[in-house]
Amino acid sequence: MFGTLSDEMEVKVPASDAWKVYGTLKLADVALKQLPHLLDKIDVLEGDGSAGTKLKLTFPQGNPLISYSKEEFVVVDDQKLVKVAEVFEGGYLNLGFTLYRVTFQVIPNPNDESSCTTKCTLDYHLKEESAANVSLISIEPFTAIMKAAANYLLNPTTTSFD
Repeated sequence: MFGTLSDEMEVKVPASDAWKVYGTLKLADVALKQLPHLLDKIDVLEGDGSAGTKLKLTFPQGNPLISYSKEEFVVVDDQKLVKVAEVFEGGYLNLGFTLYRVTFQVIPNPNDESSCTTKCTLDYHLKEESAANVSLISIEPFTAIMKAAANYLLNPTTTSFD
């Protein structure tokens, strides 16, 4: 069973500024700091945020189904402003999924250089015998990450983590 979910939002910053967050490890930092109910810890296993970077995400203890997942940035395209991450261990793969891929995209506004759209697409493939687990899939955590990133981009002095 294949599926796709997506969400997008307008952000009143230039696409180049948004990509400085989305195209780097800063997005993970923003998510970790602003969304402690979603993420407990993020470890960079290898890489610098470019394609090939591997992360281990540890989820809060209150999550009964998933304690961690490891993901790899399989695409980080600074020209197309696209980042693709795929889980390669743990997480939803332990629940019968054979693919759990998240794509973040920054889309410049052709009519207004001072704004852009951020879009997240979640693609998944689930084994037929685990089809009931499709109800566990939600775009909402990624929408929350986009909102946290927008908050950081719009209020960098009040949400700075440096």
